[in-house]
Amino acid sequence: MKLEPREIIKTCTPHYQTWKEEAIRAKEPEKIKRFLEKAFFWSELQNNLIVLWTIENTMGNDENIKKKVEDAQININKKIMDYANTVIKDFDE
Repeated sequence: MKLEPREIIKTCTPHYQTWKEEAIRAKEPEKIKRFLEKAFFWSELQNNLIVLWTIENTMGNDENIKKKVEDAQININKKIMDYANTVIKDFDE
């Protein structure tokens, strides 16, 4: 996923806000925890993508840096897949 910072923020911030608001409204501790985990996921995703974008655009000519950015992007994609699986499980409940 290679987005510009404006697109990253436009994508992640609404999801973060939604889950944060759900956590605030929730009454059961288990639901609060689950909603906060989702909110934190979106916050971390936004921060990680912006950091990678910054590194790639400031030091991306270095082959070692390119490899590390690629590895980090693969790791982020795995976390997105894990998050998607969690959301699917929530629908099944």
